[in-house]
Amino acid sequence: MTKGRFFSAYADVLEKNPSSSASANTNGRNGGLRQKSKYENILVPDPFSLVQKELQFISDRMRVAVQTDLPALANAAEYFFKYGAEGKRMRPTVLLLMASALSPVSNSGDVVRGGGEDVGRRMSSGDAFSSSSFRSSRNSAEEETVDLSPAHEVPSDNRQRQRRLAEITELIHVASLLHDDVLDGSATRRGLRALNLEVGNKLAILAGDFLLARASVTLASLRNVEVIELLSRVLEHLVKGEVMQMTQAKDEDERSGSGSSSSSSSSSSSSSSSIERYIEKSYYKTASLIGNSAKAVALLGGHSSETSEIAERFGRHLGLAFQFRDDVLDYIGDSSLLGKPTLGDLREGIATAPVLFAAEKFPELHSLIKRRFKEIGDVERAAKLVFESDGIEMASDLANEHRNLALDALEELPDIDCEFANTCRAALREITNRAVDRKK
Repeated sequence: MTKGRFFSAYADVLEKNPSSSASANTNGRNGGLRQKSKYENILVPDPFSLVQKELQFISDRMRVAVQTDLPALANAAEYFFKYGAEGKRMRPTVLLLMASALSPVSNSGDVVRGGGEDVGRRMSSGDAFSSSSFRSSRNSAEEETVDLSPAHEVPSDNRQRQRRLAEITELIHVASLLHDDVLDGSATRRGLRALNLEVGNKLAILAGDFLLARASVTLASLRNVEVIELLSRVLEHLVKGEVMQMTQAKDEDERSGSGSSSSSSSSSSSSSSSIERYIEKSYYKTASLIGNSAKAVALLGGHSSETSEIAERFGRHLGLAFQFRDDVLDYIGDSSLLGKPTLGDLREGIATAPVLFAAEKFPELHSLIKRRFKEIGDVERAAKLVFESDGIEMASDLANEHRNLALDALEELPDIDCEFANTCRAALREITNRAVDRKK
């Protein structure tokens, strides 16, 4: 991925005045009105309900996948897979919706692949559709049950492979959360105490490694070299992103440390460089997983390289939009809704988009960033300067910019003559908007 692809959205934000979230959602990148979406009039009250049954299948499989005969490891690995602690399962939902958005469904509920080939697979989620027009007339005895076959066993058909991919993605995501909480010293996760506080740092790290190992076995069962390469690259990106976050203060020092007599132009250049590096880090830590997984789901469905690239672009920009909204909520969110205190990133020594944008107006923030807000009063001072700047607005603009780029990608998917597939595209559109409009 070239550097230009990372930062085109950032350049667009710098060229325009800060605007409200509502206007950013309705305006195009060049300030013009956005074209009406092909899926705008399709109402999807709950996107998750469209794949509810398959999500349950995946959750059941993951609970089996993390089982082990070592009690200490089992308790740690199962921590975020227990009932009530699973989270929203956004990534598997997006991947299952993308799989259905690209494949026509016949009246009987079978998926029809490109070229008119019918893979002869019965849609497992047929009875979970919110509209009766999508319900199959098949008998309950014909319905598919959860696949609890061993991780190394090759899936029986394309949809099973796509579900396995969604499972792999969630295992990788949860493993990254376990590792992040140790590295960042986080106290809470999904409203619970961070695992490392429950079992210690060493076992939390090993539990994350265990989840990655189980994900790797399942990945090998897909028997698709390109998909294995994509998800292996994601693992590399997660490590690179974490290292970039760990060394942010040192990099900031090197960029601005050429002399204490830096001019406003050099300060602005340092801020721009910091933001560019932050966007790159955010791609590695957050957006690479959903982007490459969306591409992999399209490839497993037998779709063209062009369609797969569009799916990747959608996932990538959705991931970035989600991350930048997270950055904003850390300043303006309600801690009771977020399940964690606000200003948590500053307290953990992490400079996110709002403070990096604020540093363009208040260069003194660079010194606070370099020492990771560790001195008494640093967190409060940094927060005050962020609120006095337009950092939150610019970070919101960046989130909206990536929202629009994700929505643009959805419009570029090949047209499909299938009501349910188009409903799934509308659901992806709804999830994208919720990612930026959410309060938690």
